[in-house]
Amino acid sequence: MSIHQRQIGSLTVSSLGLGCMGMSEFYGTPDEQGGTDTIHRALDLGVTFLDTADMYGPFTNERLVGKAIAGRRDEVQLATKFGNERLPDGTMVGINGSPDYVRAACDASLQRLGVDHIDLYYQHRVDQSVPIEETVGAMAELVEAGKVRHLGLSEASATTIRKAHAVHPITALQTEYSLFTRDLEDEILPVLRELGIGLVPYSPLGRGLLTGAISAESGADGEQDRRRSEYFPRFQGEALDANLALVEKVRAIAATKGCTPGQLALAWVLAQGDSTLGVAPIPGTKRVRYLEENVGAADVELTSADLTALEQAVPRDAVVGDRYGHMGSIDA
Repeated sequence: MSIHQRQIGSLTVSSLGLGCMGMSEFYGTPDEQGGTDTIHRALDLGVTFLDTADMYGPFTNERLVGKAIAGRRDEVQLATKFGNERLPDGTMVGINGSPDYVRAACDASLQRLGVDHIDLYYQHRVDQSVPIEETVGAMAELVEAGKVRHLGLSEASATTIRKAHAVHPITALQTEYSLFTRDLEDEILPVLRELGIGLVPYSPLGRGLLTGAISAESGADGEQDRRRSEYFPRFQGEALDANLALVEKVRAIAATKGCTPGQLALAWVLAQGDSTLGVAPIPGTKRVRYLEENVGAADVELTSADLTALEQAVPRDAVVGDRYGHMGSIDA
């Protein structure tokens, strides 16, 4: 299993990261022990780029990650996020990018994680009511104070990225990117290349669709799995049927490569990086066996013909349904 390191902006991380959200919320029943075991196995395999956020749980995922990395902190590139403000009972308050909130959120995350610094601190969603310059200015203060090493944005537009980067260097943009979601290729990727900002794709497996493990009958991972809701239109009715037909094409190509559909889809994302753009996807899982499958993607070599075949099998605009039922929180 060939997990190497990659440069995303000014930060060196493992070429494949681990999204920890589903260990605590959204994708089926929370599993703290399974999540802990998965993080430990990830570190053993060289997957050292761990991603969490204060809102996951809420708050419980940071605690899980903090406990899991205790004693191994120096191995980890630790990323967390602020900005989606929630109450302890899970109620969504809204998006908050005010400077005071930035400072308070960081201190709270450091305490829950049990660490003295965060390697990569993202604004989770852009607050349209607060100038990005003010939010990033407060984030820059955290760097000066030694609480944060590198700054990131999530789901930010090209214009916002430029404004933010002018205040303080932005190391990475986290946004959805996969064979099923490629809209950032038009405006955002050119800006990242120009400014030397890395890309951290979340949901690189299309929220599990591209693994081939989801069917029209089984849906997703349990009754608490949010993918069953209208919040994710791609998993509903005729849209799901159309998208699963695309997955079958990926499955057929994977069979010729001797890998799983998920490994092939991840290999495609990994292949989008080059000398001008560092790409480090963060597929999420709370199960060791799926982690190990994902890590196997690092050994899948794709030729230019393979890449062309994949993009012909899943044309950029072929996926049916928006990625979220409500796109209002996405900076455009």
